Amino acid sequence: MTGLPASPVEKVIVTYKSQAPEAGSNTAAAGDAKTKAAQTGENLRFERRLAGGAALVDLGGEASKKDLAEVMDAFRADPSVASVEPDIRAYAMAVTPNDTDYTKQWDLFEATGGMNVPGAWDKTTGSGVTVAVIDTGHAAHSDLDANVVSGYDFISSSADARDGNGRDSNARDEGDWNATDNECGLGSKASNSSWHGTHVAGTIAATTHNGKGVAGIAYSAKIQPVRVLGKCGGSSSDIADAITWASGGSVPGVPANPTPAKVLNLSLGGASSTCPSVYQNAINGAVSRGSTVVVAAGNSNANASGFTPANCANIINVASTSREGNRSFYSNFGSIVDVAAPGGETRRATDTPGTVTTPENGILSTLNSGTTTQSAENYKPYQGTSMAAPHIAGLAALLESVKPSLTPADIESAIKANARPLPGTCTGGCGAGIADATKTVDAVTAPAGTTFTNGTNVTISDNSTVSSSITVTGRTGNAPAALKVDVDIKHTWRGDLVIDLVAPDGTVRNLKTSSGSDSADDVLATYIVDASSEVANGTWRLQVRDVAAGDTGYIDSWSLTF
Repeated sequence: MTGLPASPVEKVIVTYKSQAPEAGSNTAAAGDAKTKAAQTGENLRFERRLAGGAALVDLGGEASKKDLAEVMDAFRADPSVASVEPDIRAYAMAVTPNDTDYTKQWDLFEATGGMNVPGAWDKTTGSGVTVAVIDTGHAAHSDLDANVVSGYDFISSSADARDGNGRDSNARDEGDWNATDNECGLGSKASNSSWHGTHVAGTIAATTHNGKGVAGIAYSAKIQPVRVLGKCGGSSSDIADAITWASGGSVPGVPANPTPAKVLNLSLGGASSTCPSVYQNAINGAVSRGSTVVVAAGNSNANASGFTPANCANIINVASTSREGNRSFYSNFGSIVDVAAPGGETRRATDTPGTVTTPENGILSTLNSGTTTQSAENYKPYQGTSMAAPHIAGLAALLESVKPSLTPADIESAIKANARPLPGTCTGGCGAGIADATKTVDAVTAPAGTTFTNGTNVTISDNSTVSSSITVTGRTGNAPAALKVDVDIKHTWRGDLVIDLVAPDGTVRNLKTSSGSDSADDVLATYIVDASSEVANGTWRLQVRDVAAGDTGYIDSWSLTF
């Protein structure tokens, strides 16, 4: 916003001198308000006492400047009054981007299908965070280049890389076009270069407030292009090395990454019923180094469990939603999906594949106009879970920036706990719902509260259900919208476990689902839960179900922070 609205004054704040009866007595303050009402002819009423001891006095509605002045003069003339001031309004100070195409970015701000991003900018714009875009590389673009740091080209085949030398330190996108049908396998079609990585990068961190183009979600973050997709896609071995390098790990024959990324975006995938170990090991390593890994669910209108790396553990799996708030017609789905984000629809489900009939409903971002090699920069709308994933990567960067102590598990938990239900439909499962950037940032920056802990060990046997209780006392009203649940469970093959939080009234909120592919040990995580509908005081339970044989463990400790 460029200016503050002129707002009416409806109340005044009166501070009485310490020796005055009105300073400590609400009855005396209410009586004084009546006295001033009689003096000024206004309908004054004592409303409440503020934390600092001042009295809030209601003017009985919107007051003109003349009426307000009369009321304040009456209080100022009273020798018992130390000060009086109007109860003025404050406004969110996140300035609406002046980028010329920002109004077309419904995915950031529209109430139905958008991700509620602008309010988060009051607290964070992603500064200090590097996001690795593991994709086709970088095409030069004046609306993005200022936010790009050096990356790496991990395509080991010089023919696929099209740069003549395979792996090197130049992450330039050389184009991923296919000249003829069947060039990349039977059934593949000839196609132009996509400049896919540049489109993804623009959603995350396009330069903002520069009077041109589009705005990025985490526009103060840096983009690190890591090239793995060239002619006919990319190999799992190259992609796994890229994940390791981008997160600060060591790759033989490759110089160390000077600017390791705290967020990794993988808008890529292929069919596989299981997560290959080469992927899972690389992802586990990245997460252990503190990097959050975001992966597109896939665009086959099928269960995401049949696609990888979407079916790997320790990632945030992202489905796509439309401008109307439905699951996008092409988006993969399933219990393995963690959350949804806008991926758009540049055509209707019934329109001819490959056509663009509803460009206004796609995700607009930075691109290049070259059909094969790079040419002039431009902007175009795309659709896909590839476009949804960078929305979550951008949000992860905002969270990492505003609170660097958050772990990847904390970030995933916060995003899921503060998502909203789809306003439309999602057959098959879209995770926790559509991510809400403002609500999530607000939740992780909420002041620390009182913590209640249970450190008594509870044994978890095979195929059993156990619980541990915490009795909360001394609180007033309901639990917070961002109830923090810290869980420490020692258990081999943690994928066996389903973890729920049970409120005093018996309402169950799921914290963790089981996963046959999550073979790592132990659950050490923080979950953020909207418990604002629950009375705070009472007995809360952590309920743990072991759903498979062969591995056991115990609840070590858990806590609730209000």
